[in-house]
Amino acid sequence: MIKISRAVRPFVCVLPALLLAGPIQARTPVIQPPALDYPNGGDIVLPVAAQTGDETPWIYEGSDVPRDEEWLFGKMDNGLRYAVRENGVPPDQVSIRIRLDVGSLHEEDSEQGFAHLMEHLSFRESKYLKAGEAITRWQELGATFGSDTNAETSPTHTVYKLDLPNATPAALEESFKLLSGMMREPVLSDQTLAAEIPIVLAEKRERGGAAQRVAEKSRQILFTGQRLANRLPIGTEATLKGATGPAMQAFHDRWYRPENAVVVVAGDTDAITLALLVEKYFGDWQGKGPLTPEPNFGDPVAPAGADAANPVGEVAVIVEPDLPRSMTYAIMRPWRPVQDTIVYNEGLLIDTLSQAIINRRLESRARSGGSFLYAQVSQDDVSRSTDATFVSVGPLDNDWQSALRDVRGVIADALATPPTMEEINREVAEFDSIFVSQLEQADVQAGSALADNVIQAVDIREAIAAPDTVLKVFRGMKAKITPEAVLKHTRALFKGDVIRGTYLTPQSGEADEGSLRAALLAPAEADGSARLAAKSISFDELPPIGEPGTIVSRASLGVTGIPEIERIEFANGARALIWSHSAERGRVSVKMRFGSGYRGFGQNDAAYISLAEMALIGSGLGDLGQEELDRISTGRVLGFDFGIGDGNFTFGATTRNADLADQLYLFAGKLAMPRWDVNPVNRAKAAQRLAYESYATSPGGVLGRDLEYILRNNDERFSTPTPEELAAATPEGFRAVWEPLLKQGDVEVIIFGDFDKEQAVEALRKTVGALPPRDPIPADVAARIPSFPQGSSAVKVLTHRGDANQAAAVIAWPSGGGVAGLPESRQLDILVDVFNNRLIDAMRERAGASYAPNVGSRWPVEINGGGRVTAIAQLRPQDVPVFYAAAEAIAQDLVINPPTAEELQRVTEPLRQLINRASTGNQFWVGQLEGSSSDPRRIRMVRSLLSDYTQTSAAAMQFLAKRYFTADGAYRIAIIPEGQKLASETGSSANRAAEIIGR
Repeated sequence: MIKISRAVRPFVCVLPALLLAGPIQARTPVIQPPALDYPNGGDIVLPVAAQTGDETPWIYEGSDVPRDEEWLFGKMDNGLRYAVRENGVPPDQVSIRIRLDVGSLHEEDSEQGFAHLMEHLSFRESKYLKAGEAITRWQELGATFGSDTNAETSPTHTVYKLDLPNATPAALEESFKLLSGMMREPVLSDQTLAAEIPIVLAEKRERGGAAQRVAEKSRQILFTGQRLANRLPIGTEATLKGATGPAMQAFHDRWYRPENAVVVVAGDTDAITLALLVEKYFGDWQGKGPLTPEPNFGDPVAPAGADAANPVGEVAVIVEPDLPRSMTYAIMRPWRPVQDTIVYNEGLLIDTLSQAIINRRLESRARSGGSFLYAQVSQDDVSRSTDATFVSVGPLDNDWQSALRDVRGVIADALATPPTMEEINREVAEFDSIFVSQLEQADVQAGSALADNVIQAVDIREAIAAPDTVLKVFRGMKAKITPEAVLKHTRALFKGDVIRGTYLTPQSGEADEGSLRAALLAPAEADGSARLAAKSISFDELPPIGEPGTIVSRASLGVTGIPEIERIEFANGARALIWSHSAERGRVSVKMRFGSGYRGFGQNDAAYISLAEMALIGSGLGDLGQEELDRISTGRVLGFDFGIGDGNFTFGATTRNADLADQLYLFAGKLAMPRWDVNPVNRAKAAQRLAYESYATSPGGVLGRDLEYILRNNDERFSTPTPEELAAATPEGFRAVWEPLLKQGDVEVIIFGDFDKEQAVEALRKTVGALPPRDPIPADVAARIPSFPQGSSAVKVLTHRGDANQAAAVIAWPSGGGVAGLPESRQLDILVDVFNNRLIDAMRERAGASYAPNVGSRWPVEINGGGRVTAIAQLRPQDVPVFYAAAEAIAQDLVINPPTAEELQRVTEPLRQLINRASTGNQFWVGQLEGSSSDPRRIRMVRSLLSDYTQTSAAAMQFLAKRYFTADGAYRIAIIPEGQKLASETGSSANRAAEIIGR
């Protein structure tokens, strides 16, 4: 299957991305038995179910897509299918996925939520795992629970996921054994249900709120008459509370059987060994009773009276006072299984190209100051329930009719007149560059991604294609991509059996079903003004940044064991770190650091800070606006991420060797010749304004709005600007704030990856080295460090306008910051992970009060202070005092009684494995070495990284606990529903906390 991303993010024209493409290794494996030390009397054993030779693998049945030879497929006599492959990215890791063909659409009305509940119960207790033992066992194997070990339940499947680091033969054997017990024999007693249902209800509660209500109502309208309309994976409170052991056992017996299971494994072990493990632990699995057929998910059916002249079916106007306006309508067709052939995939590619052309036109209209903030079209096969084309629109104001009319006008033009060949060639170039890049990077695609790709293909009943196949198919069909063909596919995308739509508005009375239906039925007048004229632009035509710079020094950075990392300094003061290697073939990570970061802003600059990410990059550079930058980037792998840090600003991108010089030009050009367009600022203002009210709809939204501001002692630079502050912001004010900041501070560029070193050095001379002299950062600016609020036993109470059963609680302690304290910060991370384990055990596992409590540490490296340890949980309002009591009790217990050796092992081993895996990638080294061109201490800190994170003692942990978890240093924040009072912290709260933490 050649899978192209069908989603387009608002505000940007997203390039198509190939999602299902397995990497091509340097060799083609021959399926021959290696010398295995297999625990079967020492004999060499071959997988009996492997599909080799001329046998068609199960995933390619009915398909002429060339087989990806990197995978070894098998189908066992009991019906279970598997796919395994050797893949060394990252080294020593094996990624296991077990997919069951059961989701919320397979549930009966009384079973809603059972598929997801079964996922929880499988982790709770099973044949080889005692009650509540799963987290500990996976941590002992080096896996982080919730990251390396997790699961997902969708409408159509349940998938169990394990990314096992340090996958020794013993660890693999143990993992397959544990997983097999979870799938085949979970303990489904009333006792396990009593322990797990409160956790699921907490998860359901934390997902609730205005956004969830809108999602549920939209599903009911868009999928009327189908199972998908009313079956959310989380289920209902009534069905969850009504679940019993026998009912769950019946559900398990019906769906958890080998015929419904697919095991996918990719990792740093040979495929034969992986296949043998699958067969050993799942080969004798037998289902109970006859196989239950999949229920009919239903088709979208037009209501009575709908016809070609009146195709609009169900519509709804949804009023949520705190959410921004948005509209979605869908042209719906029945979903049917397909023969995943090359011809079928060629059609998919033209479909996706057709959408890309329309989306680029819509983005152009939005950028130029149209009636909508964003708009997009996307075709999707939704949960094997419908093949639909969705149109999404974000009106700028209450004139939603104009926004809808303008979007439909652009679509009508695409339906009436073929695109130009220039437009087609532009998108073809984008597709080609992505497919080429993915082929170049095939050797470094992570095993976890490869396994997920197969799982996704199984879910939609299609095959998989290797990157070279994708590129060959695409290049082989270019002659078929004509204006007439694109027009034909565009028209097919907008034909369907029924049209349904929803309009979300914060204002009652602004629209009704009649006006929405009328607007969708009204004839659309084709508007060709958004078509993009052909205009070729080349980087060669752009003005130089300046005179190429002079290198004043070039030498090894001095990182032990990696002498190839060089430090280059230019006469203008700019510095570069370069490291050319082929460990990540085809990828080059680039990061530019400059300026003062948050230190450079004044107390009245919050609005201009928040607008920067969208407006600063969107304004282009020199004579190039955003449209020209898009055009000049056609067919290239370029990026432009922007970040504001504690002590500097950053530009970042992942590119390739062929585009590295142009990537450096874009970064340097933004500093040397920034452009100050008006429209990007106004559009960013509109986006911020529309989003602001939604912050109040949930505790999480309020935290996102206010947490940084409060925990930085009400420093206005970290506040979220109000609509009034945004309204007062102007393009002229934006330029006044940002123009001097772009000129300040030394520049450091880091280039790590697969590139030609000398060509990169020459590109640096012409870009970074050619920048004009930089202004110094004023001394008073450099010294600015945000403070932490005065600790207090009192609670700062905020309110939200969401559901009455939702609250959040925060407790934080100040810590430190700066390069010199990095070793201590790493030891503090160990202590924080111990704290996190205890808090999860208390608030989730024992109390069922919070689904995902979290403790984290923030230690700014660029400034000498501003750090903190923060514990956060979402819970019921009445449980807020219990959270504070539990968190305080855990903190004080760590002060009095240091962690046990077992606790330390549970956190240090996953940290060791995390570092071992991360250190194989460019981004890890960029993060560790950024800033070292001016501060050599960062180099020394790399040498102690692993030992700092993995070697500690109970005494060291107790010392840090005494230093940071002071009773009078803690600061507390609670977010509760409007109209409620915070429950007081009483002796019963402390008693409850003591009970749930097991003291």
